[in-house]
Amino acid sequence: MAGHEAQPSLLQPSLLQGFPDRLPVNGPPLAAENPVARVVLESSLPHLDRPFDYSVPAELADSAAPGVRVKVKFNGQELNGYVIERREFSDAAHPLTVLHKVVSPVAVLTPAIAELAGAVAARYAGTLSDVLRTAVPPRVAKVEKELLAGDLEAAAVDLKPDTDAQAWASYSNGAAYLQHLASGGAPKAVLTALQGFGPEGWPALIASAVATVRSSGRGAVVVVPDYRDLEQLEAALAKVLPSSDVARLAADDGQTPRYRNFLRLLSGSAGVAIGTRSAAYAPVRDLGLVVCWDDGDDLHIEQRAPYAHAREVLLLRAEQENAACLMASHSRSSELQRLVEVQWAVPIEAPRTTVRSTVPRVLNTADSFEQERDPLARIARLPGAAWRAAKEGLERGPVLVQVARAGYAPSLVCESCRELARCNACQGPLAVSSSSAMPACRWCSTPAPQWRCNHCSGTRLRRGAAGVMRTAEELGRAFPGKAVVTSSGEHIKATVPDVPALVVATVGAEPVAPNGYAAALLLDGNSLLRRENLRAGEDTVRRWFNAASLVKPARQGGLVVITADDTAATGALLRWDAPGYASRELALRKELQLPPAVRVASVTGSRADVGHFADAFEASAARAPGTKLRSAGPAPVQLFSGASQGTTGEADADVRMLYFIPYAEAAETTRAMRAVKAASAAKRTSGPVQLRLDGVDVL
Repeated sequence: MAGHEAQPSLLQPSLLQGFPDRLPVNGPPLAAENPVARVVLESSLPHLDRPFDYSVPAELADSAAPGVRVKVKFNGQELNGYVIERREFSDAAHPLTVLHKVVSPVAVLTPAIAELAGAVAARYAGTLSDVLRTAVPPRVAKVEKELLAGDLEAAAVDLKPDTDAQAWASYSNGAAYLQHLASGGAPKAVLTALQGFGPEGWPALIASAVATVRSSGRGAVVVVPDYRDLEQLEAALAKVLPSSDVARLAADDGQTPRYRNFLRLLSGSAGVAIGTRSAAYAPVRDLGLVVCWDDGDDLHIEQRAPYAHAREVLLLRAEQENAACLMASHSRSSELQRLVEVQWAVPIEAPRTTVRSTVPRVLNTADSFEQERDPLARIARLPGAAWRAAKEGLERGPVLVQVARAGYAPSLVCESCRELARCNACQGPLAVSSSSAMPACRWCSTPAPQWRCNHCSGTRLRRGAAGVMRTAEELGRAFPGKAVVTSSGEHIKATVPDVPALVVATVGAEPVAPNGYAAALLLDGNSLLRRENLRAGEDTVRRWFNAASLVKPARQGGLVVITADDTAATGALLRWDAPGYASRELALRKELQLPPAVRVASVTGSRADVGHFADAFEASAARAPGTKLRSAGPAPVQLFSGASQGTTGEADADVRMLYFIPYAEAAETTRAMRAVKAASAAKRTSGPVQLRLDGVDVL
């Protein structure tokens, strides 16, 4: 792996290293072969983001292999690290420090994953250590003993006889994609799946692709957003592969099961890795396929620096290891549409005849026909068409009701002037948790029994929005005798039985009915579309398609009712044309030169620190003479949207500066930004700033 060399001038002279033959005379005897170990430290400091050379004593000659965890002495401290290479000589100019200790003889960092981590760090202008923190799970000693005792030996893999690829035949290019996989090829594709349940749902499609690549003797990595998707995928894989061949990597499972499965993959006893975003780095041997389900979900974004997206990690890995790639979802993100338009990936879509026979009928209460039948449909919480759909659907099975917000009344407004009601203590929004609860602040939980409006001095409150609990309460009164099930917040359900019931769920928390919902009501569409975010429309369409795909086909009476204004987003759902909407979105982004037509870098910190970074970056020698990136800012960062007052002075408030980077200049630009951040940290000329690439929440 190419080392991330820091400028020698950034390091203290006492920390510089030298040739092994310049060790002190009384030093320990060194390893006879390759006595120099290159070590990556577990440190998030940007100026330490490079390998350091240490001498290997003879007693550690066999155990200090590339990939093992070690402890080293650095600047008077004992730090953890990984050996990434053993070599014969060091090119440093000072005596080397002796490697202190080998923590474990298990080589947990493979060369392929080390190279991938370096590529991810370079793409997101982060440090290698931060990426390795996600890629390699914490050590569990007793699990390593099982590996060393031979309890995790590889076993032969036999496909089960009911392996079925019939569902792929319904998609254009589907059968050809599987044939290419089976022959040992590495095709790249973007799949638009139609159903989210049953034998033709997305879990069965992905399981079939994984079984196909396993039949060619290669491994696979599948990344999904959360544990509910993981359970569906695991159940589908159990029908086509032995359970011993599948290793599940998810932080929610706990450290011991996660590390055991990591070592199973490392040893080759399992050939398929499934899990959430960190599973993208799974050490699968002879990788043949990487899969990402629903890449538009924010859960795919790592919450710690460098904030890498699992989709991008898998794309980098597919290129690096020459593996096949499958990006699948019910809709299509603008990033995947870009891959299709540049012909990096082929689209796999169902023909229109198949779409019509597979998806439910979609009705919009805001169209002219429904407006004539029900003039109040545009302002009603539950228009007449939605009520009739729920009533008829309850005769055939469960009915899904999607709402935008959790809680009971997540926002309150003044009844007189309709201004948002805010807490007098911290200016946070007021809310109520039940019909009898006292209004309280959502930020500091301070009760507001004697609230008074700052704008009109009014004292009466009304609901600004209805949450899932309030909606469930209203539906319970509208349909007496019918069961009402809620799924939101910390009480999300993965599945519901196929019995008549109203299932009220927030967006993204919709349970799966084994045989599909009889109907679905998509409420609060205008609230989702009107969010102040560049991706509001794209994300809303994704959530609508995810919910509508859980409904039975129209030939079985399946119906989806959407209560939103007639826009391009609702038109995409009415036509069931997710690729068309993605194409339109990408065309608009290209015209305005906004992501993903370009990359975006955000620099956040105090005004002085951001200004120092901007000056150093723009003066960087890495930039071509006479060129200048399009930028915006610096502008104040609104930590809490809608806050009208604050205690922080304007001079001390954090600001954010944006740089819009063409793809042709992205590698050079991110390298320059990374170097500026490292130099600033080493010289301590200014305070730290947050450097983030391709953040979805900055626009």
